[in-house]
Amino acid sequence: MSDYYQELAQKAATAFGEALVSSKVEFGELTLEVAPANLIAVATGLRDGAEFACEELIDLCGADYSEYDHGSWSGERFAVIYHLLSVSKNHRIRLRCFAEGELPRVESVVDVWNSANWYEREAFDMYGIVFDGHPDLRRILTDYGFIGHPFRKDFPISGNVEMRYDPELRRVVYEPVTIDPRNMVPQAFREDHRYLAQELGGDKRG
Repeated sequence: MSDYYQELAQKAATAFGEALVSSKVEFGELTLEVAPANLIAVATGLRDGAEFACEELIDLCGADYSEYDHGSWSGERFAVIYHLLSVSKNHRIRLRCFAEGELPRVESVVDVWNSANWYEREAFDMYGIVFDGHPDLRRILTDYGFIGHPFRKDFPISGNVEMRYDPELRRVVYEPVTIDPRNMVPQAFREDHRYLAQELGGDKRG
């Protein structure tokens, strides 16, 4: 199967040329990387090209690379990853596009694959990635008063705000979070003598 994807990678390189940043096969899977300016053109080509025929977008997700490779990553922080399926060709292609700028943004692919609608809303909600041209870009998992984007690596575990029902105001109110951060790393302070016998020259159990 990897030979098939190697051939598919060559077809993609021929079809899209300099529009592709990279094309590689790893672990029997093909990943194409594209710059934001070429995203729609490549996405449309992957859908309509007879050799690719990716009729379905089966998933779309964001990614935060800020701590990738032990924090040595120097590229753009956020990326959008598209998982494509060709029913007629029985193959899958992964498309990756890094979002550029302080406010990460890429073009919406809703007009290419309508199934991207709620996936893009989720990536916006969780990562703060803006999808230009999306018909209704609102939060989809968190509530309207939520602050921040939970899947970002720098998002605090306890969040930024908490909500409660105020009986006097007769409505839900949002307040700064009152949970104290805790260190969840387990620590052992006792001395451990289980291996003392071995260190002294052998197993003394018998």
